[in-house]
Amino acid sequence: MPDIVDIAVSNDSFKTLVAAVQAADLVDTLKSPGPFTVFAPTDDAFAKLPPGTIQTLLQNIPQLARILTYHVVSGKLMKSDLAEVDSVTSVEGSPIRIDCSENFEVKNATVIAPDIEADNGVIHVIDNVILMG
Repeated sequence: MPDIVDIAVSNDSFKTLVAAVQAADLVDTLKSPGPFTVFAPTDDAFAKLPPGTIQTLLQNIPQLARILTYHVVSGKLMKSDLAEVDSVTSVEGSPIRIDCSENFEVKNATVIAPDIEADNGVIHVIDNVILMG
């Protein structure tokens, strides 16, 4: 089974995410055994950010790494697991609000494709970049 990075690389919807993970030097981390739960923003999600945001982040690697690790949780948490909790703690260290009452929502994003299993965890595809704070 492919790992989280292989799945992202093979999907045309994650070109911006893959470029950001590479720029932040997180490829090896996300290829490690984990397991990890990744809330993966699509290219359309990144496109919703204010103009210039991505370029600014690519020039500020520590901030980019913080934002990316805010989208990752230790452990393999399927939608059914996340439905049991109100929040999870990201690898970055901040909490992420979870709401499965109506839609499957992660902070300010809706999960548009849950439970994509990888060799080292699970990916939940989201429609917005989630920001700390």
